[in-house]
Amino acid sequence: MTTRPGPATGRRLPDTTVWSMIRAERAALADDLGEIGAEQWATPSLCDGLSVREVLAHLTAGASLGTLRWLAGVLRCRFDFDRQVAMRLAEQLGPGPADTLERFRRTVPSTTKPPLPVIAMLGETVVHGEDVRRPLGIRRAYPVETVTAVAEYYRGTDLVVVAKGRVGGLRLVADDGPFRAGDGPLVSGRTVALVMAMTGRAAYCDDLDGDGVEVLRSRSGAR
Repeated sequence: MTTRPGPATGRRLPDTTVWSMIRAERAALADDLGEIGAEQWATPSLCDGLSVREVLAHLTAGASLGTLRWLAGVLRCRFDFDRQVAMRLAEQLGPGPADTLERFRRTVPSTTKPPLPVIAMLGETVVHGEDVRRPLGIRRAYPVETVTAVAEYYRGTDLVVVAKGRVGGLRLVADDGPFRAGDGPLVSGRTVALVMAMTGRAAYCDDLDGDGVEVLRSRSGAR
């Protein structure tokens, strides 16, 4: 069985466990967005240039795109990955917000994915979930095991988004869980805030403490 990094202990989580976490996060996000008003779907998210509705369609696309369709899209878009992301997002928007949400709800149990590690899919779900929740004023109490697994993944990779390079030379310490990483000036706070700052969301630096926060904030635009 393939496994992925586990919470701050060096152990690795089975893919079946990670998929369970993904399903829980998708379901929670669908429930949260089921409560928002029609006008809120156009709210700018923390994902540059995308609205709340567009971010949700992007998550639906990722959960609907297997390796063969992903490769076909890469070839169709002539290896322009941003163009492929935009194309797949547009496919999943639907005629209105209710349809966008229903399409996402149907992906909750999906184990379809592009050629990425399963833990990367969990990271996408958590990060993009926060990309829409924060502008909407929604706060989720994430299971500590889930956000710790995501933090452990991002602190060691630049595969999908620059994260490892962004936190180099900094000491990250969660105050709500076991996550610890790195050496240098301190950055501490909730695990989810560390994850979001790690992935370039400068707004979450406001939720963090320590001598290294401004260094991390200065790196937020790095890709």
